[in-house]
Formats: sequence, C-alpha cells, structure tokens
Amino acid sequence: MKDSKKQLITTAPPEKAKTTAINRRHFLGGAATLAAGLLVFPDLLAGSSARKVNSIESIFAADKRYKIAVIDLMILKRQKISALPLAKEIGADGLEIDMGGLGNRDTFESKLADPEMRQQYLDKAKELNLELCSLAMTGFYAQSFAERPTYQQMVGDTIETMKQMNIKTAFLPLGVKGDLVQHPHLRPAIVERLKVVGKMAEAAGVVIGIETALDAKGEKKLLKDVGSNGIKIYFNFSNPLKEGRDLHKELKTLGKDRICMIHASDEDGVWLENNTRLDMQKVKQTLDKMGWSGWLVVERSRDASNPRDVKGNFGANTRYLKSVFQA
Repeated sequence: MKDSKKQLITTAPPEKAKTTAINRRHFLGGAATLAAGLLVFPDLLAGSSARKVNSIESIFAADKRYKIAVIDLMILKRQKISALPLAKEIGADGLEIDMGGLGNRDTFESKLADPEMRQQYLDKAKELNLELCSLAMTGFYAQSFAERPTYQQMVGDTIETMKQMNIKTAFLPLGVKGDLVQHPHLRPAIVERLKVVGKMAEAAGVVIGIETALDAKGEKKLLKDVGSNGIKIYFNFSNPLKEGRDLHKELKTLGKDRICMIHASDEDGVWLENNTRLDMQKVKQTLDKMGWSGWLVVERSRDASNPRDVKGNFGANTRYLKSVFQA
C-alpha cells in the first residue's frame, strides 16, 4: 500500500524557526523528515530549541493511543522466539504470545514455564523495541472452560507467566464448547468460574479478556453477573459482522471500560483495506468518541487466494491499520 503521507516542506527562514508549526502528522512521518528539518534549521539542535523538539517528541509519543500487534499463532510461530523478528518485519508494535497446546493435559504445554526462555523473549523484545502485549489461552477454543477440572491451574499458570513477563492482559476464548448461545445451560458454571478467575486476576493486578458468542448486551450482562474488574471483553470485530449486528452499536453498548483489547480484523477472504463490510475509518471515529485506547490485534483477514503468505497478509493489514489509527 502506498504511503499517502505528505512530506514536510519548510519555507520559513531560520530566524522564524521557533514559530514554525510542527504538524503532528508530518512529525510522525519518521526520522528522515525530522533530519531534513534539522538540516534547514541547525539552530534547533542548540539550547532551548533542542529541548523544545524533545518536548514535542515526548508529547506525540504519549499520544499514541492505538498500537498494532500480531499473534504468534496466526503468523505460524506459536511459542517460537522467531515470532519477534517476524512481527518486527511485518511492522507491528507488539506481539501476542500463545500459552501453547492444551489437549488433555492438566495445563498448557508452555515453553514460557522455563525462566531462561522467558528471559530470551524479554531480551529479544527489548532489542527489537517490541512490546509483549498479551498472552493467549487459545487452547480453550476447543476445550470446555466450564467443565475442565483443572481450569484454575491453567489460568493460574498463565497469570504467573504474565507476572514474570510484565504482561497485563490475557486472552481467554470461551470457544465452541463454551458458546453461551448454543449451550445456555453452561452459563451458571461459566459465571462461577469467571468469578474465581476474576479474583485471581485482581490479586495479580492483571486482566483476563474473554471472547464470547453473545451480543454486546449479553456480554454486558455477563460482566455484571461476574462482578470483577479482573474480567473484561476482548472484542472481536468479526463476531458482530458475521452475525449481521451493527459493529458500532456493539462497541458503544459495551463502552470503553469493558473492552480491554480488540481483535481488529474480520474473517479470512480479503485484506482489511479491501473489506467492504468493515469501514475502518468509521470504526476509528467510534472508538475516538468512546475515548477508548489500546491494542488492536490482527487475527485474520487473510487473502483467501494466498492464506499462508504471512508477510504479505499480516504486513498489508498492519500497514493499513497504522494508516488509519496512527496517521
């Protein structure tokens, strides 16, 4: 996708450098533009002028309300440290790491249980200037959160890993066997278990983001029944879209404080920029008005004709999201 950002053209004479407006969009265009400006105005490097540039840079960095991440599982690097340089190459700001397979085990088969492996992830992320935005318990997509006897151990291991790696959010999909639309009889068990998990999360100072099959009104009621600040909704754009619900109304119904993170993609088929049922500019307007900020995590929206082209699919979707949310 072509970069639509206009280059900064500076016409003011050197003596008026202090009054020259620095456009935020231009500033975020990159170091090359800033370097060009400094060649025109070398006095900006000295004294109070240099401090002004640093101050402006700090303000703009702090205003980065939306960050873009990819998922190690979806870029075919589940629990592989090579997911980090790949995420960097794709252009993401961060990475969501999966906790590993579950199957019939008592807990996840996680490499992150090894302190040495955790440190390798932390060191590599720091080297690449990438954030580890979340841990994902995707094993529950096909397992029953309502019925597995060792659910506390599973979630407990995830929370302990979060603490060790300074990750504040985890993803817990209720999945096919925890679908409260298809299996409403499981609701009492799920509510009680989420109350337990919520207390665990609160004690650790982290948040567990759940994904359900309910609409926003149903999720709002579910969160009320659970009654824990440690449980929030990990919203997925694809869920209301495939059910024919109004995505924007769903977001506004939940409100900014109930949404911890967003899977900012749709079902596979076309890239986000070519998706006619997902108006991303309008989504940004909705989130802006709500006052929401946080991580937008690319899950799918792969080109159906070439679904295994990781760099092509996730690179295109990451660039597009950045062009909308970070421009």
